[in-house]
Amino acid sequence: MSVSRCPVEESSSMPNRAKIGILLVLGFSNKDKVGTIQPHDDALVVTLRIGGYDEKRVTIDQGSAADIMYPDLYRRLNLKHENLTAYNSPLVSFEGKMVIPKGQIRLPMQTGTDVVEVDFIDIDVFSPYTAIMGRP
Repeated sequence: MSVSRCPVEESSSMPNRAKIGILLVLGFSNKDKVGTIQPHDDALVVTLRIGGYDEKRVTIDQGSAADIMYPDLYRRLNLKHENLTAYNSPLVSFEGKMVIPKGQIRLPMQTGTDVVEVDFIDIDVFSPYTAIMGRP
């Protein structure tokens, strides 16, 4: 598994912040398919380092345009409401219900040796996952 990204320019006023509009791509090669039955429709659940912690139960959802953080991850990272920035666009849950996000936060995410900044939308609903990584 690999993460690729466009070059990032750092701003002197905000070090280590990725510029908006940078495409992140989580990709797999043919050798990643070895030992799997193809075609498959199983959920892709991975462990990623988010905010400096190894987070299990992160699902990859190519049908989602957003990166979502659920309450378990929010609590484990000891985030406070004041850490969030406003996010005013409602989302639609898997059940088709409207969900109002609590806010948004940018956190470092690492896969392998690559570290990228990801804007997670924090929502307060139950999920068996800690986060959803959507498409770029």
